[in-house]
Amino acid sequence: MTDSSFKSGFVAIIGRPNVGKSTLLNRIVAQKIAIMSDKAQTTRNKIQGVYTTDEAQLVFIDTPGIHKPKSKLGDFMVETAYSALREVDVILFMVSADQPRGRGDDFIIERLRKVSAPVYLVINKIDTVHPDELLPIIEDYRQEFDFAEVVPISATEGNNVPNLLNVLIDHMPEGPKYYPKDMVTDHPEYFIVSELIREKVLQLTEQEVPHSVAVVTESMQRDPYDKIHIQATIIVERDSQKGIIIGKGGKMLKEIGTRSRKDIENLLGNKVFLEVWVKVQKNWRDKRKDLQNFGYREMDY
Repeated sequence: MTDSSFKSGFVAIIGRPNVGKSTLLNRIVAQKIAIMSDKAQTTRNKIQGVYTTDEAQLVFIDTPGIHKPKSKLGDFMVETAYSALREVDVILFMVSADQPRGRGDDFIIERLRKVSAPVYLVINKIDTVHPDELLPIIEDYRQEFDFAEVVPISATEGNNVPNLLNVLIDHMPEGPKYYPKDMVTDHPEYFIVSELIREKVLQLTEQEVPHSVAVVTESMQRDPYDKIHIQATIIVERDSQKGIIIGKGGKMLKEIGTRSRKDIENLLGNKVFLEVWVKVQKNWRDKRKDLQNFGYREMDY
């Protein structure tokens, strides 16, 4: 039976690549479920983060950054972002205080004109600009779109994030608790483990490697001593990329594994034995079957 005073709803976070959407999601759920990288377009699926209090539950959808697609994977990412707008109670349009409004922002605003949910403008990275610079930014965006609310924040520092949550809860209708109180994401552990490994590849490699990488968690098994054995495969498109990820004498692959294992242990709360392989699958980003095998399944919009 639903508590008549309990409020709940769905919130989409949308914006250009690199404005801090994943950082905000991780801040809200106080746990790392979305990967963070300084390279654009790193979020590839909608990632649901769940924030629950005694009075309310907010389900956040972090969408891929909207950009001009250059492959079937790119098409999938942009379509995924737009599909999120059709399923939610509130849309957070996130922009960065340290970047002027650009063509990418205008492109998103045009799409937002077609949605029925209220749109909040969230101006992130306010810690990087002088407070006097905020008002012109707000005025500039307000001239382009009638936002229901404007909330300046710093996702990295946490500034004003509690206020953003309160504003969202105030807007939500009465509704059920969709997920258990202690649940922070609806994605299976296999998916999060793959994402954490992919994040380390993005952090440690340069140039052509990042967007050619997929990670598949093949197995997760608990031994009698409560240690979790995980086998995962990093997929790349070319032999040269495989060489970069393995590194001289296997050094790069070892570093990817070590960093991944620490985050996975934090996520699962157990000791982890992690084995990672690298495999070449040529042009996987443009092959529907490969995209579906590697977890990009929602190709039917």
